[in-house]
Amino acid sequence: MRTDMTKQSADVFAANRARGAVKFDVRKIEGTTRRHHLHESGSLRVRFPSPEDDGLSAVLVNTAGGIAGGDRFEIDLSAGEGSRLTLTTAAAEKVYRAQGTPAELNVTLKAESRAHLSWLPQETILFDRVKIKRRFEINLAEDASLLLCEIVVFGRIAMGERIRSGEFSDYWRLHRGGKLIFAENIRLDADIGAKLDSPAIANGGVAIGTALIVPGDDILVERIRELSESFGCEVGISTWNGFAMARFCAQDAARLRADMMAVLGRVSGSALPRLWLS
Repeated sequence: MRTDMTKQSADVFAANRARGAVKFDVRKIEGTTRRHHLHESGSLRVRFPSPEDDGLSAVLVNTAGGIAGGDRFEIDLSAGEGSRLTLTTAAAEKVYRAQGTPAELNVTLKAESRAHLSWLPQETILFDRVKIKRRFEINLAEDASLLLCEIVVFGRIAMGERIRSGEFSDYWRLHRGGKLIFAENIRLDADIGAKLDSPAIANGGVAIGTALIVPGDDILVERIRELSESFGCEVGISTWNGFAMARFCAQDAARLRADMMAVLGRVSGSALPRLWLS
């Protein structure tokens, strides 16, 4: 009887997990980027708030109100030849504690020849006892360009909430012209709070960020380093394999966000999404 009740509880839990998927592509038509195919399902939606001169902006909305254990989300974006697409999120995404199965977020980004793709979501905030697996698969044509920003905040420190334990894993793969140019796996589990306090990991930092810019070279890196005196958090900047990267670590998430905005403003030829400024 106890086994049957356990299975029934597990089935009820699984049936109530959020599922969401957004898949769309854009194309350049008569000099302007337009939506082409669009598919939405579950709790994920995408909105296109305003027309632009030659590009298109999109905003992801999660109507589930956050991510919890067992939830699964799929995002698949493609920028056609010569098009320009900028994507952000309506708000910071909150990932809540999980008792069993981790949440999953899978992101696939593709940019064809001479296309530009900006992936600029707002912060991902992890709560205590979180369990989440994220996967980024990025495929760029040799002459496509990418501006990618990801910020992860470990707890809401201003609310007195700090991560003590949980599971967080990130899987990144970036291909350019069919060649793998960047691969990274990150995993933090068990006593995450103590690990973040370690000088060898985050030295007490509660927020990390990555800005990935393709193409990138020494000239671009020097332009970013010109901002170094204004940085309020630790920032490492480097370039290899034809792209540039800035990594951030801070004890104050707001400070990291400000530094990230400064870097994005320096490397981007267009303004940040308005939702970043509100």
